[in-house]
Amino acid sequence: MIIFGTKGYLYQLAILTLVCGRCGNPAAHALRKRVTKFTLFFVPLFPVSTTYLTQCTFCGAEEKVSGQQAQRLLAGASVTG
Repeated sequence: MIIFGTKGYLYQLAILTLVCGRCGNPAAHALRKRVTKFTLFFVPLFPVSTTYLTQCTFCGAEEKVSGQQAQRLLAGASVTG
């Protein structure tokens, strides 16, 4: 019997101050990276998918961003922070 599946990992990359698209408030946003990995016998082997998202700490709204947008946001955060 072979046991396989997927497991998700969530990494917080930065906290940024952005204007929320939903509530319109300038609030802190968490920039996160979600990675889903293929597992074999409960051992994570390789990533299947990677997505980036921001979450507003004021209203909780999440918005997906592309990998390029996430890199730009991180570059801007490291210059100012």
